[in-house]
Amino acid sequence: MNVGAFLGIAAVMFVLELPDKTMIATIVMSTRARPSSIVIGASFGFVVQMGIAVVAGGLLTLLPVHVKDVIVALLFLGGGAYLLFSRESKAEETGSREAMSEHAATRLKEIVTAFTVIFLAEFGDLTQIQAANFTVKTHQPLEVFLAGSIAMIAVSFIGAYGGQQLQRVVPLRWIRVGGGLIFTGLGVYTLVSLARS
Repeated sequence: MNVGAFLGIAAVMFVLELPDKTMIATIVMSTRARPSSIVIGASFGFVVQMGIAVVAGGLLTLLPVHVKDVIVALLFLGGGAYLLFSRESKAEETGSREAMSEHAATRLKEIVTAFTVIFLAEFGDLTQIQAANFTVKTHQPLEVFLAGSIAMIAVSFIGAYGGQQLQRVVPLRWIRVGGGLIFTGLGVYTLVSLARS
């Protein structure tokens, strides 16, 4: 995989995670615990989930090419529709609810709580599905794992240390629409490529 593709995957995963419920959960948890603990726990949760997603994507590569391409296109289009048509208030409400379990505690408890909240919230999440999708498209699971993990760790840092300020500058709606358009475009591109083959 070339550097451009690696950075592209990292950028897309980053943009997808910014308006997500786990970003909101990270912001809320960091107001109730040490941000450094939240970064450690959330990052570990994201990395474990990225590993699961890449393994799932690797299993999808075993399918026949046309079946795999249809699944990839549908996942891209579904992700685009989710981002374009879901409300930010729902993601904010879900993230806040999941993070409310965090109370002032020992550093280890804060890390474990952040890990648990993010790990559970990421199951079946859009970024996890798209990581599997990228693994199917590129056939390079290690690179997708690294790019996705770097993006998720960056989101953890931003959420814990600057999430509230970021939302004042760039509304979640803009991020969602941008991500939705990117994924809709990738879905259409995949379908057109499939039709031409």
